[in-house]
Amino acid sequence: MKQSLQLKLTQHLMLTPQLQQSIRLLQLSTTELNQELERFLMENPLLEREGAAPAESTAAPAAIHVSTATDEADAGPRAEDQPQEAQASDAPAREDEWFGEAGGQSRGREDGDDGDFPQVAAVAPTLREHLISQVSLLMLSERDRQLVTLLIESLDESGYLTQSLEEICGMLPAELAVEPEELVIALKHLQHLDPTGVGARTPAECLELQLAALAEDTPALPVALAIVRQHLPLLAARDFARLKRLIDCSDEDLRAAQRLIQSLNPWPGAAYARLEARYIIPDVTVRKIKNVWTASLNPDAVPKLRVNRLYADILQNQRNASGGQLSQQLQEARWLVKNIQQRFETILRVSQAIVDRQRHFLEHGEVAMRPLVLREIAATLGLHESTISRVTTQKFMRTPRGIFELKYFFGSHVATETGGACSATAIRALIKQLVAAEDSKKPLSDSKIAQILGQQGIVVARRTIAKYRESLHISPISQRKAL
Repeated sequence: MKQSLQLKLTQHLMLTPQLQQSIRLLQLSTTELNQELERFLMENPLLEREGAAPAESTAAPAAIHVSTATDEADAGPRAEDQPQEAQASDAPAREDEWFGEAGGQSRGREDGDDGDFPQVAAVAPTLREHLISQVSLLMLSERDRQLVTLLIESLDESGYLTQSLEEICGMLPAELAVEPEELVIALKHLQHLDPTGVGARTPAECLELQLAALAEDTPALPVALAIVRQHLPLLAARDFARLKRLIDCSDEDLRAAQRLIQSLNPWPGAAYARLEARYIIPDVTVRKIKNVWTASLNPDAVPKLRVNRLYADILQNQRNASGGQLSQQLQEARWLVKNIQQRFETILRVSQAIVDRQRHFLEHGEVAMRPLVLREIAATLGLHESTISRVTTQKFMRTPRGIFELKYFFGSHVATETGGACSATAIRALIKQLVAAEDSKKPLSDSKIAQILGQQGIVVARRTIAKYRESLHISPISQRKAL
């Protein structure tokens, strides 16, 4: 084969660094975007928050809008920024004005000034800390106290002892010579601690411990104890006829026992679990202005950035090789400011297009939600479906009916007898309304709900109703039946 050189011209798509950054910023949530901006502010000296003082922390809350302006009028000092002189008081300091915390003391002031010490929220104790603090107050020997502490360490987050006493005893070193009877006694001490029901090995035992702690004259207590000890699965299955026959009680007694059992807490340790709060910052706010629903950007969600004017002027006056690094950072800062502005403009356009199509939802609620797909918004705005998908992911809209993710307004649809379509969200809302209005003694089955919707012109299969009902966390008919 003879070798030869040939020239060939081809076209292919390349993503520039600016375009890659724009795509990455578009798919970030507001919280993730703020974290990304903090990194840029730390790495790039030519980027700064507009209106921020030199000594102000870069972790300040996001401001109103994105701007590329390099000069800004000097704002006068605000009234709240003026130093305030503490007023001297001739009254003697009281004892309750002094508080010691973490090895130091800070004096409370009657004028409400907290001084230089910020107020820090107290950390709630964990379930382990709460139980161990109670064990230290018991009149127990050191060995018994250690065994109770060992069982506390074996509890899960809900306060249950998931391991058997035999397994725990088998894991202990042989030289300790711990007998199973000692663990049984330690478990009894643990189950007498607060919260009531802690240390239980099953839900039935947890409920029994809580019932045993009630007063003996509590109404329906014997019936409730009999159900919890022997027939709890029948109560969960709502087999009331069999329960009445086995316990030999009336409808009123069984109804009172059911209310008593439902008032108990099957997860005694849940109150001490440390849950991380997830804060949502809406990107868009929807209001009705002159009978027209209008979307606008949330000022608290849009960062306010600009290029540092001092460094920009230096680079304009110095065009030699020594400023190469700063020139690159200047270009990156301009890209970032432009991409941030483009990001929120795209979010606003997509949000307004959604509002125009879902105005009936804003007026009447979920039952008026219309079917909507990404392709429809993409065709209207002249964007790609992948762009719409990035915009609607982890972006939130604040409406008079609550805060919703933009993806909430999209969903599948079901055909109607008239040839139209009904949104899956609207069908779920109708199912919720039907279940809420049903007779608890004769709840609606999935087939009956499908029949009722069919009478309204919405053709839905029974298994589709079951799927939507499960997504709404609505129990099946056997568990919704009441006495």
